[in-house]
Amino acid sequence: MGGLRWLFALLVVVPAAWSANILGLFSSHSQSHLILHMSMIKALAEEGHNVTVVSMIKPTVMHKDIHLIVVPASEEHERAMDNQLKEMTGRKHSAIDTLLRLVSGMDAVIESQADLLTDERFQRIYETKFDLMFMGYFLNDFQLGVANKLKVPVIVAWMQAPVLVLDELVGNPGEISYVPIMGTSLGRGEKMSFSKRLENLGKSVLLRIVAIYFNHRSERYYNQIFGKAVDCSTFQEIKRNISMIFTNSHLISEGPIRPLVPASVEIGGIQVKDKADPLPKDIAEFLDNAEHGGILLSLGSNIKGTSVKPELVQSMFKTLSSLKQRVIWKWDDLENTPGKSANILYKKWLPQDDILAHPKIKLFITHAGKGGITEAQYHGVPMVALPVFGDQITNADSMQSSGYGITLDLLQLNEENFKSTIHEVLQNKKYKSAIGKFSKLYRDRPLTARQTVLYWTEYVLRHHGAPHLQSPSVHMNSVAYLNLDVYALLITVVIIVLLLNWIIIRSVYRKVFCKSKKANKKVKQH
Repeated sequence: MGGLRWLFALLVVVPAAWSANILGLFSSHSQSHLILHMSMIKALAEEGHNVTVVSMIKPTVMHKDIHLIVVPASEEHERAMDNQLKEMTGRKHSAIDTLLRLVSGMDAVIESQADLLTDERFQRIYETKFDLMFMGYFLNDFQLGVANKLKVPVIVAWMQAPVLVLDELVGNPGEISYVPIMGTSLGRGEKMSFSKRLENLGKSVLLRIVAIYFNHRSERYYNQIFGKAVDCSTFQEIKRNISMIFTNSHLISEGPIRPLVPASVEIGGIQVKDKADPLPKDIAEFLDNAEHGGILLSLGSNIKGTSVKPELVQSMFKTLSSLKQRVIWKWDDLENTPGKSANILYKKWLPQDDILAHPKIKLFITHAGKGGITEAQYHGVPMVALPVFGDQITNADSMQSSGYGITLDLLQLNEENFKSTIHEVLQNKKYKSAIGKFSKLYRDRPLTARQTVLYWTEYVLRHHGAPHLQSPSVHMNSVAYLNLDVYALLITVVIIVLLLNWIIIRSVYRKVFCKSKKANKKVKQH
């Protein structure tokens, strides 16, 4: 009898497990973006959910139970994107330049994401009954039409802290007086000066103009692909139907603190494993025998070594080959490496998170992508940043301002400044100390990133899209959201009251003044 009571208690306490059918639509051409998205999806597959993923490139993070559909971009689009990356690697880019490039140079990226939706391999997903859809966000709002067609709630995944276009999807307040817009860098704990606030305002205006442009463009693609259906929602309606956004951030530790609505959930560090996987044998032996420690050099998945100017590559090689530390260098073409040196190991692909977790790693030389920066911060590894374009410049500036390392202009790199920068970060303990303190703070949270993904995903499933989490501002037009109609009424009332007072005072004044004049005339006549 006692055993039955325990069994009953267990059934009451432990909720029944269920397996949902989940679709992941991740059409970014960046492997670094896909690593973040797939780390999130892998956690769901490990929990027992049935997951189907559609992507345009083969992910490096996978799980045996994930059903993968790869629909690659056309050769023409691939060529255009490769050429653009080479051109961007060859010259310096400011934040403003990056925004303008979004308008002029994203045709191949957007068109390929639109083409994906009409591909026969993708069309087959409509034959499956899904319960939820994840969408990796990158200038592809029109893909929200897939969730609308499947009649399922949607969670948007973003690889950065919340930005203006994502804020508008869930109603996060845009506090530009203290929340940096993309391209405005702030060190940890740094407050915005007057000049920074002025810069932030200017970038906010420019970003809104760019956002309006892409919104119209996305609406055009949406109408072309989905608009002919009889029961089709409008583009603006589907944008108001997002259940949640997962952002790759942890603002309590990264800063600055900013308001987030309940539908904006932070999963920063989702790609970092709770326990590092064993390294490949050659990498493990190379690092284990590194008497003076190791250095990891990776310029990410988008920037190929051949895209960097040969003279810069040679300066990097000469510097690194002269160090006493061992160097693991991510290099795509193993048949044509920058040079041979006993202390350098070239690898086409690297388990970056697992390498950074190795106790012998003393320095990370990075392009300052958000994923790499996060992993280095989590493991407490100081950095030398060589940013090239996009968010990398802001990430690098913020990293340096926070004291976690030094940023160096890749196009200005030479043997002398590269070597002195490396020695400064390796030998000055302040960098290791600063990033070590951050690492402790970054790990201190009530739920891990993985647990956060599982809880909130299943919350959305349990509550059928959780519409009660939506901010009322999502369903308001600009006039109502800014309270312009209320202010207009109050101003009108004030004007009317002032006008009436003026009329009354004028009338009283005339009567009093006229009586006084008449009285004076009578006195003079007598």
